Amino acid sequence: MAAAALLLGSCQEAKMNVQGTSTIPELEGKTLYMRVYADGDLQVIDSARIQHGKFQFMGAEPDSAVMACLFLGDESLMPIVLDGSPLEVKLDMADRKVTGSELNDSLFAFIARKTALDVQLAELPRRESRMILDGMDHREIVRLLSDEAAILNGQEEELVSKFIKDNMHNCLAPGVFMIVTSNFPYPVLNPTIEEIIALGSPSFLNNAYVKDYIRMAKENMDKIHE
Repeated sequence: MAAAALLLGSCQEAKMNVQGTSTIPELEGKTLYMRVYADGDLQVIDSARIQHGKFQFMGAEPDSAVMACLFLGDESLMPIVLDGSPLEVKLDMADRKVTGSELNDSLFAFIARKTALDVQLAELPRRESRMILDGMDHREIVRLLSDEAAILNGQEEELVSKFIKDNMHNCLAPGVFMIVTSNFPYPVLNPTIEEIIALGSPSFLNNAYVKDYIRMAKENMDKIHE
């Protein structure tokens, strides 16, 4: 009987252990949904209601490490790597972060660096207004800020490209590839994307999202060149 019970226990699905806290009043009582990419779309695999500033996901753990996304309705809040580790999610006005595994630590360190560059880019129009008020020549303003924008965009492109290349052996590469390309109006192939694909590992190129993106991008490029 003991052996049978042990065998039965070993056959049960592994459950994820993702606990979170929220200090955002507007989220109290709301339901968060965890989604992963499958069958051409982001599919819900679990949900959790925020009660008294706390929530917990306890659905079936994916068979292998995968990047998921936390959603509030149709709004994507943040990515999360499910890799079998007990994870803690923090949601507040100043920070959104997942801790508990090396993959999540690496992901959110990357997000912090990219966010810092995004903040600098977003600041450029405000700096332009201040320069105009200070009486600077507008052509000089455009030249200076255009050069700075080009530098920042180049740094961000290099950051993303290097992070994906450095993580071809795990789920971070296809996950970040999905996050970045989902901001495009439609799937396209540019020199950076083509370089990433050319250096892609078998696991990266066989990822469902990456395969779908490459297929649709090639179809779009064929239409453009018709």
